[in-house]
Amino acid sequence: MATPMVAARAVAPKFDIWSNSSKKSKTPYGIPVVDECTNCSLRADGFFCGLSETALKALQKIKHTTTYPTGAIIFMEGQPARGIYILCQGRVKLQTTNSDGRTLILKIAQPGEGLGLSSTITGKPYETTAEILQPAQLAYISRADFLKFMTEHADACLHFVESLGRDCHAAYELVRSIGLSESVSERLARFLLEWSANGTVTNGVVRVKLALTHQELAQLIGTSRETVTRTLGEFKRQGIIELNGSTMVLRNKATLEEMAAA
Repeated sequence: MATPMVAARAVAPKFDIWSNSSKKSKTPYGIPVVDECTNCSLRADGFFCGLSETALKALQKIKHTTTYPTGAIIFMEGQPARGIYILCQGRVKLQTTNSDGRTLILKIAQPGEGLGLSSTITGKPYETTAEILQPAQLAYISRADFLKFMTEHADACLHFVESLGRDCHAAYELVRSIGLSESVSERLARFLLEWSANGTVTNGVVRVKLALTHQELAQLIGTSRETVTRTLGEFKRQGIIELNGSTMVLRNKATLEEMAAA
């Protein structure tokens, strides 16, 4: 896999700013930092850090928490894997780029996910480039500390294996979607349905933030920006969706589901 030609440099973790404080403090990027794992109010079911209390206490001692602004590069494809990042708040896009500069976004990581897990375990270079989509808080654990942590906490090791399995399944779904879908409409419909799963529903109408550019949508479903713009326009003309700034209003979910299942 080719290393992308990215102008921005990977942002090194700032180890000593918030790592020893359990208090919430506002950062320059507008999000409160929550650093205490055992009392974290952000953690939910299925989170990468959903460990036993004993494992969480051990994790607290080896992690380093910081925040990053939109556009920051956390690590780059082809870069030696120095450790793993746990996404606490915000969103991160994981992308790969070929030698011609074409980019494919493999996924949009959500809070609770671990970034760089497979590379950290195998010792191989990072497989993707991780770029911040919106101001984010991440917890960093060095590779040496993480491997030692896994050997000492069997329950955590199983938890991370399950996380790898979910990542593998997501990769299969991406290949199936791009490789086997017959139309861009089908791929875009499937993505919009998945993205709106956590939206707010009122009288059958779903509202969700879609803070992605048309270019990023194109990179997610393997097509061109122009095609995404044209397809979204068609969806709007059919009354399936509305786009109000960064908010998507899904008015006809049934029709979108029919397109996705075509």
